[in-house]
Amino acid sequence: MRTVEARELSTITGERVRLPAPDGLTHLQFRRYAGCPICNMHLRTIAARHEEIRAAGVHEIVVFHSCAEDMLPHQGLLPFAAIADPGRRLYAEFGVETSAGAVLHPRAWTTPMRPGSWPVVARGLRRGGRPYPTGGETVLGLPADFLIDPGGQILSHRYGRHAGDQWEVDELLLLAARAGTQAGPATRTHPA
Repeated sequence: MRTVEARELSTITGERVRLPAPDGLTHLQFRRYAGCPICNMHLRTIAARHEEIRAAGVHEIVVFHSCAEDMLPHQGLLPFAAIADPGRRLYAEFGVETSAGAVLHPRAWTTPMRPGSWPVVARGLRRGGRPYPTGGETVLGLPADFLIDPGGQILSHRYGRHAGDQWEVDELLLLAARAGTQAGPATRTHPA
């Protein structure tokens, strides 16, 4: 897939969001299950620099293969759109897969072992969230990132090789800057 068909998505708080954003770039993130400590630590860094990301003309949309009820305690206060996709339809459309490597890779264990990750998880637990997958969720989900222009063209993408393999904010900002200055896409891919 090189182009994304325009559509509206419903967030976990009931708001509507356009994909792709008509007035800037869209960073579409696919994460794992709602209580994933790796995902929630990563989203904390995105939220902390959200104003900087917006100033670069980038709209954030994060998707989890969890239901909205499970996501609200963990992602309900994010300053950007959070989408529930328990049926994994968007995951299938964008080719985001699962793999035992998601949790077996040594780098996947560095985030959950850091002391700073547990307050993030505890905050979600205090709001009624679960730290483990439920229903159709899986710990074997892989992350993926897509940078999409207003016309729906995928400018850059990355399929994570393990649970902690996603774009950091500085990398996202660099890709957004390149998208504004280059005629062609700057793509870094990792096949799943």
